[in-house]
Amino acid sequence: MTIRIDRVVTRGGDGGQTSLGDGTRTLKSSVRVEAYGTVDEANATVGVLRCLVQDVAVGNMLLRIQNGLFDIGGDLCIPGAAGERFRLDDTLLHALDADTARLSGLQRPLDSFVLPGGTPAAAQAHVVRTVVRRAERRVVALAAQEDVNPEVLRTLNRLSDYMFVLSRHLNDDGGQDLLWTRPTKPA
Repeated sequence: MTIRIDRVVTRGGDGGQTSLGDGTRTLKSSVRVEAYGTVDEANATVGVLRCLVQDVAVGNMLLRIQNGLFDIGGDLCIPGAAGERFRLDDTLLHALDADTARLSGLQRPLDSFVLPGGTPAAAQAHVVRTVVRRAERRVVALAAQEDVNPEVLRTLNRLSDYMFVLSRHLNDDGGQDLLWTRPTKPA
């Protein structure tokens, strides 16, 4: 497929509306636009994480995730039958499950909750995790009103789980995790 973008500035959104992938005009505040906009935001946070990661294999997986998030955005921005050929399949979901299992097998068992932090890359993985969770909530809200490809929800759910496991991997497989401790009461 050849993509050609002739104009970035169209002025079509100056009044608060945008075009969906099928040409329908809708408010930029619509549940659908909010859903795919938050997926786009998640993609941007993955891009920041990629800048912080030195491991080539992790970087390649993150690039695959970015492409998958772009596909999710495309799936969400073309409602109904017009978007059938753009529907997300379970390929990314299976890759996430496999890498989550692989990384989990390297990690120390958890005996406390993990606080976001540690290395800069691990902290960014936690940012990604929370933005992906928000995107998932936005897609759930959309699915309450309109049909949504179930692979989108499953993939977003697994992606946030993956980011938690990846954050631990980026913290020396849990060795540099910041663990939650219950505050002690003064005596």
